[in-house]
Amino acid sequence: FVAKATLAYLFVILFTLFLVFISRLRFRIILKALKPVIFIMVFTAFFNIFWTRGEGEPLFSYGIIRIYKEGIWFAVMMVLRVACVLAGSCVLLTYTTSPIALTDGLERLLAPLKKIHLPVHEFSMMMTIALRFIPTLVEETDKIMSAQKARGADFSSGGIIKRAKALLPVLIPLFASSFRRASELATAMECRCYRGDKGRTRMTTLRYSMTDLALLLLLLFFGAGVILINIFLPHIISFGI
Repeated sequence: FVAKATLAYLFVILFTLFLVFISRLRFRIILKALKPVIFIMVFTAFFNIFWTRGEGEPLFSYGIIRIYKEGIWFAVMMVLRVACVLAGSCVLLTYTTSPIALTDGLERLLAPLKKIHLPVHEFSMMMTIALRFIPTLVEETDKIMSAQKARGADFSSGGIIKRAKALLPVLIPLFASSFRRASELATAMECRCYRGDKGRTRMTTLRYSMTDLALLLLLLFFGAGVILINIFLPHIISFGI
């Protein structure tokens, strides 16, 4: 999101591809992760193309519709921005880090906030539980929608308002199921004597290594590089814009 110049965007793209390479993830896995947000990317690009106004003559004009090269440029950049954000998060978090390691790392990172009595452990646990139950909620939604379709429900026809009303029979049982699962999870944690971070031990204790330091320095170099390119090299590659 800090990248503004064209060269900065190219730097971000190359760095994201580098992360994918060193993570040893297959590129099709990253593309599969981008599939659910294709609609958002297309929607964003559409608005940038038709609503961004430029200073020169439009490339295309028909009635009130005017397309400028600035609009096309911003549309492409927004799509690349969303793609890089999702690909980077998949490489650094969801596809390479287990939920338990993510919880422990987040708790270690926010440990100084305990001095001002912030519930760091509870916050980390909530984040882990939320990530863990996203696939479960998606599966539950599919089951409810299939059951409603078997009873004659129609989710694909009509306008936006009609489709939104058709989702009400899905949302109500989904919320009921979510609260039931939350209650069962809380009961299970209490039965296992869960008391937060008081007296808690870990099977594997996280320790900083040279690899962690190297990756941290690499990310700092990446952030500083984007900022410096924006400041000192804003117009090296501008595609005429």
